[in-house]
Amino acid sequence: MTDPRHAFETAPHLAELTKLTAAALVAAEGIEATARAALIHRIGGLNGRISGASLEADQHAAHGLAWLATYVESLRQMHHWADRLNAEGRLGEMESLLLQIAFGEYLAQIDGGIPMSQSEIARLADLGVDGVARARFRDDPAVTRLMAEGNSDAARQRLVRLMAEARGTATFGLTGLDEDMEMIRNHFRRFATERVEPHAHGWHLADALIPMDVIDEMAELGVFGLTIPEEFGGAGMGKTAMCVVSEELSRGYIGVGSLGTRSEIAAELILGGGTEAQKAEWLPKLASGETLPTAVFTEPNTGSDLGALRTRGVQDGADWVLTGNKTWITHGGRTDLMTVLARTAPGTDNYAGLSMFLAPKTRGTANQPFPDDTIAGGEIEVLGYRGMKEYTLALDGHRVPGDALLGGAEGQGFKQLMRTFESARIQTAARAIGVAQNALELSLAYATDRVAFGKPTKAFPRVYGKLAIMAVEIMVARQLTYYAAREKDAGRRCDLEAGMAKLLAARVAWSAADNGVQIHGGNGFALEYPISRVLCDARILSIFEGAAEIQAQVIARRVLEQGAN
Repeated sequence: MTDPRHAFETAPHLAELTKLTAAALVAAEGIEATARAALIHRIGGLNGRISGASLEADQHAAHGLAWLATYVESLRQMHHWADRLNAEGRLGEMESLLLQIAFGEYLAQIDGGIPMSQSEIARLADLGVDGVARARFRDDPAVTRLMAEGNSDAARQRLVRLMAEARGTATFGLTGLDEDMEMIRNHFRRFATERVEPHAHGWHLADALIPMDVIDEMAELGVFGLTIPEEFGGAGMGKTAMCVVSEELSRGYIGVGSLGTRSEIAAELILGGGTEAQKAEWLPKLASGETLPTAVFTEPNTGSDLGALRTRGVQDGADWVLTGNKTWITHGGRTDLMTVLARTAPGTDNYAGLSMFLAPKTRGTANQPFPDDTIAGGEIEVLGYRGMKEYTLALDGHRVPGDALLGGAEGQGFKQLMRTFESARIQTAARAIGVAQNALELSLAYATDRVAFGKPTKAFPRVYGKLAIMAVEIMVARQLTYYAAREKDAGRRCDLEAGMAKLLAARVAWSAADNGVQIHGGNGFALEYPISRVLCDARILSIFEGAAEIQAQVIARRVLEQGAN
């Protein structure tokens, strides 16, 4: 074996590396199965049914299992990514370094404790894994070697050197996507670089709406119709393309990257639950950007508890009348269509009484966001995620036509919304990757230019170590997200994979932004430096589209149900 300080850096060892990761993956899958079985025994999963009360009572362990399963799936996708590149003769030094550091670090965290947040660590012992099983995992030869040599100082230093040489490329390391997807990436990266990046920080500091000319250009580029079928005027592309576009636009500014999310959610709702007439009416307008939509779901004091919604939809002749209070309505003003979740079955207090409406509204302006007499709105001032603005809405007898009821049937609203969660969480993961990539690029540039004690700060181990881990975790989250997107495109259920991608990518974005501020030192705390904006933008990602705790709960239930069957 070579000197451990230089392990895996030569061509013969690249093939050895993928064999090692394959073996370590088996060990990781084994410890996950052991943890799952131990937790099932503890909470009493019978005939594939997991008690919600037991799961909640043992929430720390359940969420720890969710994170463990997410780590194992992440390592699986990293291995598959490297194995494909190796088979194509494209597994280079940078990709190998990303792989070995990822395995070295994540295996060590599985062994010692996975951070669910800054102050919550998931340890195998907490999941009921006994000392014998933990020792067997730790002593597996592939696991031992990768933990000892994978995430070495030499590997981190070499990776950052290669990254510095590759400045200006779209990503650090081959993503594994085909040429068409990389052409799409480069196209939208140029748009973000030229039309978004120079202005993003100014928009943020002024808490200004993204200019309409930028939105119009996005419409011309096909952002809003990316995944809408061609028969309705869209590009008919898959979720992988959606990920690539969302990454690059969010790398420029998360507000721009998130504009497409509004149309994605509305289109998913209509495609999955709309009538043929509703599809013909709204999908072409969404695809072209003629109609800009906003999602109107959340209410004060309900958050993720959508079953407790109180907004009412009452039939009045041929029309429906919507009344109630909503909150956290993103881009609520300058939009033409609201997708409104409302209760149409009086006396119900659960999901069964909810219906979805395609509710037209008058597009507002910055000075008059809500010109309709039946809609009152107030801006919610926020730390980051600006550019579209957040609002509270009061619907006061807002009248919509009878055919505004999605699908023409009452009581289907929650089911219709649930069908959009997979795509929404995949796209949120992609947005998080874009934010993290922005943090990495800003930090690498700063650490290259900033000189301290006679040398660039990136020459110091604690700085290049941060940069290396940022790059590694971005690639890990990227591969997990692309996997979820492929599953969605194949028509397979992927709520588990989408949830894992969102859970991990949101943490990666926050970690990258926080480390980016640290690398900038005092300047990172100055409003004039863009990294301060990135930190604010990153913080929301573990909250919206399902808070990290809700996400972990859902993942845990699915993982336990799989093990109990």
